[in-house]
Amino acid sequence: MSDVAPALVYWRASGVCVLIDCRGDGLPRILYWGADLGDLADQDLASMARAAVPQRVPAQTDDLVEVSILPEQSRGWMGTPGLTGHRDGGAWSPRFVTRHLEHGQPSAAAQSSAAAQSLAGAEPPPAHRLSVMAADPSLGLDCRWELEMTPSGLIRQRATITNTGADGFHLDCLLPSFPMPAQATELLDLTGRHLRERSPQRSPFTIGSHTRENRRGRTGLDASLLFFAGTPGFGFESGEVWAIHLAWSGNHRLVAERDNTGVSWIGGGELLMPGEARLAPGESYAGPWLYGAFGRGINELSGRFHSYLRGRASHPGSPRPVTLNTWEAVYFDHDLGRLSALADAAAAVGVERFVLDDGWFGGRRSDDAGLGDWVVSPEAWPQGLNPLIDHVTGLGMEFGIWVEPEMVNVDSEVVRAHPDWVMTADAHRLPMTVRGQQTLNLAIPEAYEHILRQLDALLRDHDIRYLKWDHNRDLHEAGDSRTGRPSVHAQTLATYALMDELRRRHPDVEIESCSSGGGRVDLAILERTQRVWASDCIDALERQQIQRWTAALIPWELIGCHVGSDVAHTTGRRHSLDFRAGTAFFGHFGVEWDLSRASQPDLARLAAWITTHKRLRGLLHTGRVVVGDHPDPALWVHGVVAHDGSEAVYSLTQVATGVASPAGRVRLPGLEPQSMYDVHPLPPGDDASGSEGSLPPWWSTGIRLRGSALGSMGVQAPNLFPERLVLLVATRVADVGA
Repeated sequence: MSDVAPALVYWRASGVCVLIDCRGDGLPRILYWGADLGDLADQDLASMARAAVPQRVPAQTDDLVEVSILPEQSRGWMGTPGLTGHRDGGAWSPRFVTRHLEHGQPSAAAQSSAAAQSLAGAEPPPAHRLSVMAADPSLGLDCRWELEMTPSGLIRQRATITNTGADGFHLDCLLPSFPMPAQATELLDLTGRHLRERSPQRSPFTIGSHTRENRRGRTGLDASLLFFAGTPGFGFESGEVWAIHLAWSGNHRLVAERDNTGVSWIGGGELLMPGEARLAPGESYAGPWLYGAFGRGINELSGRFHSYLRGRASHPGSPRPVTLNTWEAVYFDHDLGRLSALADAAAAVGVERFVLDDGWFGGRRSDDAGLGDWVVSPEAWPQGLNPLIDHVTGLGMEFGIWVEPEMVNVDSEVVRAHPDWVMTADAHRLPMTVRGQQTLNLAIPEAYEHILRQLDALLRDHDIRYLKWDHNRDLHEAGDSRTGRPSVHAQTLATYALMDELRRRHPDVEIESCSSGGGRVDLAILERTQRVWASDCIDALERQQIQRWTAALIPWELIGCHVGSDVAHTTGRRHSLDFRAGTAFFGHFGVEWDLSRASQPDLARLAAWITTHKRLRGLLHTGRVVVGDHPDPALWVHGVVAHDGSEAVYSLTQVATGVASPAGRVRLPGLEPQSMYDVHPLPPGDDASGSEGSLPPWWSTGIRLRGSALGSMGVQAPNLFPERLVLLVATRVADVGA
């Protein structure tokens, strides 16, 4: 890494480039971020920078307003500031002056290696890095700003603020930003609720602010995992699209803003509660990483996140074991005989991991008691857990267990002994309960040590390879009872520390992030976990949308996708086994169903699905995720394509009654245009008997077409009844040239 950065910094990676203006004494400005412009000379960069300078117009400042990554009113910006804070009401308008820049770039050999690994779906350390030290001596603040670019074309930034003054500084908000081009005139963000996470909503990107704030103390069931801005009508395969993601598991704020001077940007940061970042002299606040991605279509943009995640050292390196979770099979009815029979049935159909859910500990016979007492219940398990664990492992399966370490019931030994460990804004009353539970303040060292000690003993004394780590409530009035101050920030950091320490002590134990289902899904929690539970709803129809938008951020192998019973626990809908299994097929496949009571035909059919999933999971969990922009909203197309284009698997899902009958052609995106492919229905997902009329002529024999034809013209789809799906497999047979 060099000590001096060039005045204009230009980076390129995987079809993306970014131009950063470090001239002048202010914080850097991102002048361009988007499609790769090629290898540019210094003269080209200087001309680009000159072309980006705005003109002076009446009724504005005499000096040019150039908006930095932390926009400042002191430099003329009149929109949302990048930093807000004060010293007892004064010293509130910063003007940072850059003191030092460091610019890092790998050698040619390292770049070549990075490119090779990127093509293979792996991700080495950042290809480019810029670090800026700036200060405002009058306010007594230092700012360290970091920008990185990965070989997959992601860029990410974060800022750290240090109080260099003689008294305390109240930091209210730190909001780094990325500029948006004029053509990005449409926004797409995600909302949701319990049992219906990841619901997309579009809106025009007009003048003003579009703000999404979360004060729930976790990433949130209604969180926008990705906040998109793009050209009108952008889709999975089309349009220019930019998106941000905040790697933080607590309160947050995302903003898209356009003003009447032609400036547009999207940004995000932690939403700090009053007093959470009160910096004493010498103290610092480090904001979370804000990720940015660009793509021609959402598929390309998502692929940059997938490649990054797959290249981390913590990314699962072994095949994702087919999992059975006991919750919807037995609920709180923990009986050794019944659970052993369930394990027998699971092993017989090919399950590889057996997870015992809620009800094994303390006084936990219902939702109302026991949380916080992480010791095996002698009432539920008079012989302990080892007889069940030995039975499960004797069948060749791993054993996993459910925990909810951040939560407590008032009816628990830990709260009876330490009522002051419960998070509250007022020591004289408790917050409203959710599922009869409160939140344990892990920022209290003794509370943290209590949970660490109990979980460490649980993992030390039992052959447990997996923790389903739940978090079943929002953090209402999440304060520290000792001070009354908000404590969501400290609670989030303490949770990270607890997970990190348990993983350090038990490196072979995997952790699933579950939070009322999909309430804690972000890149920070995924630094510590190997799977997320997408939703507590496993109704296959609801899961189609939930999983589609979860996979826009993270690859399929990190998304828990289960086959439930024929009648969905959360909606009462009845679905065929093929629709349920086909919906779960692409993800970290699992079962949440009392198999000991299933019919033999159902068990045989489920075993066939599991066998096919195991055969193809090497492709499903390493390939490029693609979604088709089919014109009929009732027919959804998605798939996974091998990075070398040799093979692909697609799902055609009829989510409702089609607009047209017959269904028409469906395009299969992502294949190599000049390669020839054989396309066939994929058993057991080849059953199109639930269709109107006869099947397409090619269905029984398969068809051979070029990738260009499959991606542009497509193939006639079977006219399926609603809530049915079929799978297709495309296998390359030849490269035919241009």
